[in-house]
Amino acid sequence: MDRTALLSRVSIDPNVCFGKPCIRGHRIWVSLILDLLAAGETVTGILADYPGIEEADIRACIAYGAEMASERIVEVPA
Repeated sequence: MDRTALLSRVSIDPNVCFGKPCIRGHRIWVSLILDLLAAGETVTGILADYPGIEEADIRACIAYGAEMASERIVEVPA
């Protein structure tokens, strides 16, 4: 699946989850999935905990995070 198709799996709606980026059709924040991955959770584990989503949704969250990281610099504590 190409980047555009992946990013289309993410939605931003000011009326849903306070306008935070979510997996399309769900109220699961992109940031939640990225935090889980950063904490060491596996894709299999996430899919088990959130049975309504697909592996492509998780890859879409990663793609979205990568896109945001390329747009701005976030200060990280040393």
